[in-house]
Amino acid sequence: MGFKCGIVGLPNVGKSTLFNALTQSAAAEAANYPFCTIEPNVGEVAVPDSRLERLAVIAKSAQVIPARLTFVDIAGLVKGASKGEGLGNQFLANIREVDAIAHVLRCFEDGDVTHVEGRTDPIADAEIVETELMLADLESLERRRPALEKKAKGQDKEARATLAVVDAALAVLSEGKAARRAEIAPEDARRFKELQLITAKPVLYVCNVDETAAAHGNKYSAQVQQMAAREGAGCVIISAKIEAELAQLDPEERTAYLESLDLTEPGLNRLIRAGYALLGLATYFTAGPKEARAWTIRTGTPAPQAAGVIHTDFEQGFIRAETISYEDFVRHGGESGAKEAGKMRLEGKDYLVHDGDVMHFRFAN
Repeated sequence: MGFKCGIVGLPNVGKSTLFNALTQSAAAEAANYPFCTIEPNVGEVAVPDSRLERLAVIAKSAQVIPARLTFVDIAGLVKGASKGEGLGNQFLANIREVDAIAHVLRCFEDGDVTHVEGRTDPIADAEIVETELMLADLESLERRRPALEKKAKGQDKEARATLAVVDAALAVLSEGKAARRAEIAPEDARRFKELQLITAKPVLYVCNVDETAAAHGNKYSAQVQQMAAREGAGCVIISAKIEAELAQLDPEERTAYLESLDLTEPGLNRLIRAGYALLGLATYFTAGPKEARAWTIRTGTPAPQAAGVIHTDFEQGFIRAETISYEDFVRHGGESGAKEAGKMRLEGKDYLVHDGDVMHFRFAN
């Protein structure tokens, strides 16, 4: 189950530096977390989770395999992208394929790095990007509406229902608001998702600050945090320059460098976790002598579908899930101890897997 987070931003905001730091960090950890380059602008990174390492020690696992998140460096965004400016068409095609958007905003001043608009104003930058995405969504909906309307007049119930969703999205977009602000009934959620609207995707604002503001932010990042709070979006403060330097250091040097900056961990860790949370994802674990592994699911996934992430046979032949909470697994020293303490539960098809569950699936061949 792959989840993609697209990194967008205007030119010279630090987007590519950030993506390169992500991929270099992943490559540097290749001994434990193999880095996979799928395309030049696509990288898979491990989701930091200290629980996995703890489970591996307790289960005496030979291998540790973390959950993964895919980041896509999406090029070509300039003013007019929705009309084909820059790499407009390619940009729009790439961004439609991601599950969420990490929007990098310039929150630093540097006379040596020219801003495309000639000033430092992250809120205005965000508005330029959002406007281009909204214009692309408007054009997409207006193009498909006539055919839907024709079918709806012919008493096509599905077309009529979809048309209502299209009109709800058009209404908010016409007011200059993102499609995610549309009020969509639960029964129409599937239809809304199938529209593949860019501005319906969840957004994480990434405030790229200079080194002095990496620990606590600055006046620009504070403005972005306020904007994110109003919109219900995520927000992370990070210094792409620091991350690029960290990617070149060995573990001991990295720790010393972070301490000198009053930081407890790389900003990329927070970015990855924020992307994971933004997508509404959860982690369950399998742990044994062969490997300790983290598996990614959407929050609220039923046990058979969670088993299907490992292999489709597990879902199709699902019988039950032997389940131990992470806390109980650790507290009782592993599976045997948890069993003896009565902390292993047998869960059926209706069980919704919780974040941190340690699971073993029984299935029929």
